[in-house]
Amino acid sequence: MNLKAIGLIIIVMGFILTIYTGFDFKTKDSMLDLGGFQITKDKEHSINWSPLIGIGGIVIGGVIFFLGGKKPVRMNESEFD
Repeated sequence: MNLKAIGLIIIVMGFILTIYTGFDFKTKDSMLDLGGFQITKDKEHSINWSPLIGIGGIVIGGVIFFLGGKKPVRMNESEFD
């Protein structure tokens, strides 16, 4: 995979992280377990991040995208004379 494709993937991920700044999910905690009888409690969790992380991903992906396709410049020895 070339660097332009990697840069484009990082840019798209940066946009997603900027738009969606977190998500919520639930887990079940067992409070009491007596054979066939169980008491559980739903516990809510949230994971949040700053939109600046997504913007940083867009910037880094853009740098990789635009500089990734360029080949290094080679100078001939005659140019140094």
